[in-house]
Amino acid sequence: MKRAVAVLLAFMMLFLVQIPSAKAEVYPRDIFITPSIGVPAIGVPGGNITLELQKGVQINALTIISVLHGPYSLQILGQEGNLLRVKIPENVVPGDYFLQVKSNKGDITIPNGVWVLKEYPKVLRIAQVSDTHVTSGSKIGYVCKEYFQRSPIKLAELCQPVVPLHSVVAADSAYTYWAMQKGVDVIINTGDDVDTSGDLTGYKIIYNIMSEAAAAGKPLINIKGNHDDPPTVYSKLIGPRYFYEVIGDFLIIGLDSRGDEGHPEMAQIAWMEKVLEEHKGKIPIVLVHHPVFYFGPNGQWLGGTISGLDPVTDWDQLKGYLSKYWMGEPDIAKRFMEDVVKYNIKLVLAGHIHHDKYHLYIDKNGSKHWFITLTATGAPDKETNPHTNPRYSPTWYGSNLILVYNNGTVVDPYAPKIKDMMSAPIPQEFIVFRYHGKDGTAVKFINELNNSVRGPITLVIPEGAKIDPSVTNITYTVLGEREIDGKYYLLLNATIPVGITQVVVSKEKDTQKPEVKIAYTFPSKPMRGKAFKVYFKASDNIGIKSMYVEVEANGKISRYIGEPTKGDPTNTYYVAQIPGVDANTYTIKVVVTDFYGNKAVAEKVIGKTTTTSTSTSSTQTQTTSTSTTTTTTSTTQTQTQTTSTSTSTISTLSETTSSTTSTTSSKTCGPAAFIGLTLLPLLFLMRRRR
Repeated sequence: MKRAVAVLLAFMMLFLVQIPSAKAEVYPRDIFITPSIGVPAIGVPGGNITLELQKGVQINALTIISVLHGPYSLQILGQEGNLLRVKIPENVVPGDYFLQVKSNKGDITIPNGVWVLKEYPKVLRIAQVSDTHVTSGSKIGYVCKEYFQRSPIKLAELCQPVVPLHSVVAADSAYTYWAMQKGVDVIINTGDDVDTSGDLTGYKIIYNIMSEAAAAGKPLINIKGNHDDPPTVYSKLIGPRYFYEVIGDFLIIGLDSRGDEGHPEMAQIAWMEKVLEEHKGKIPIVLVHHPVFYFGPNGQWLGGTISGLDPVTDWDQLKGYLSKYWMGEPDIAKRFMEDVVKYNIKLVLAGHIHHDKYHLYIDKNGSKHWFITLTATGAPDKETNPHTNPRYSPTWYGSNLILVYNNGTVVDPYAPKIKDMMSAPIPQEFIVFRYHGKDGTAVKFINELNNSVRGPITLVIPEGAKIDPSVTNITYTVLGEREIDGKYYLLLNATIPVGITQVVVSKEKDTQKPEVKIAYTFPSKPMRGKAFKVYFKASDNIGIKSMYVEVEANGKISRYIGEPTKGDPTNTYYVAQIPGVDANTYTIKVVVTDFYGNKAVAEKVIGKTTTTSTSTSSTQTQTTSTSTTTTTTSTTQTQTQTTSTSTSTISTLSETTSSTTSTTSSKTCGPAAFIGLTLLPLLFLMRRRR
């Protein structure tokens, strides 16, 4: 026994020694407190910026680069404690830059690391997004023009065509739209970047979305929300809990209203007051996820004007308008409102409640303070349009544009008066679907606005791929192309017309058909007239332009949209929701088409047939019969595969389970699995010993 154990342990140790150690990934937080992708360093050509280092970090070199300009080397002027003073070269072309860093902790590139302005603005034009709730899982709502529902079946009764809007697509669409707008200086996200604070893949997805907006030249600022709490991953990739930025005459303060607390702690308020004291004369703008105000005059929950109330002398009356989040600790709420008056905080931007609100607070001195709360840009967890609950007003997927003048005036063009939706219909009516394949990149646009959308847009493409004009129907000019940190960015000045359009970047003309296979139905045996779902797998070497499920029953064909089961860009599994089929026998087809028109079809026949079996006892057996057919067609070839079985629903589930098990096994057949196998003889010997 001892000899056997010794041999097994020695073999295990030998195997472990041969396992190469994985190199730890370096995150922005490992090197900097600021800047980060959500809190850039801001300056002008020839000016100085300050970078806040983590303890023990030594910077060896700093450069900035964009798709069109650079690289430029930044001159290190000196260091005091953990503050590193750096000079921007005189010849830098103004724009938003990736910051490339060489340090003793590793090398890293931070998109949106340095924002270089030609001159500081007299009007700060902010595009606000909020509650993007990006997830590597599934978070989908359904839209059609201004309508929004959480059920595609219900929406189909109101409007066609129904578009499934995943939180990833919604967030990317909003960032893409505002990055294209010349009349926007910065995109600000007021929290709940992801749906789950520990979803590293989700954070990497929104990091990539923000990177593409930065590569298009649009600066970004982010604060965290309660879904980003605890900020373990958020701080690694996006930015610190709270911070401030100075942009000429404007002071932006980002606060952390934390998780379920719903408001900053008193120490954070004291920090804010110190920042305000040090920057008197600036126009203060505060970003906080949980809204301060909730009700308006006469209980109006969409907002309104509140005037003449002082937080010191009229607190008992003023607090009735504040949200339950801040009123969880009235002392903190009261002190914040006193600071609003004392330091003349002009604008407070918030999110969290997934609905638009607009409050104008006029203090006893006659000074105006705007509190603007935005609906969710990416989450479907909100009241629908049309609304289903008569107690609440409808809403949609929205974002906003706010103009702040250096005299303190605030203008919100989308909220001239109190109404249900006081935000822009972005991404509600401007949707961008991006696809990345090994042989190319494709983007589909759905523009239901009343005008074309013009401006810069960035595509991440495979090396060597070019735009194919034969399958591209937008107007564009190629501005530049550059590899940055292992990605190839193609920058276009594009015009996206009204309707459905596309741009395709490929290595060569695509004649390769997509792949599609029906995985299973849920439930496995759909009941007549009852809703069910069809799960299928689909992929393409460039991208899938459209997918739907056809149901042919009683001589009639109905179509239902396919939607992704995950937000992860590597997802290949989709689902379609079927309201129910009033027939015993019918055919379902999954139809998938790529951007070159190549088509693939998977078919499954569901129904009941009765067969008679002759035996000595003359018994009859009724069997459920389902046949599955997969047909793929392209411009050059056709492939047909047919499989039939008398117990297909069970077989299909078995095949799916087997496939899943095989995939899982392939992922776990590494060192851990091998060590587990070596332990089996040991466990067997120990059992015999006992």
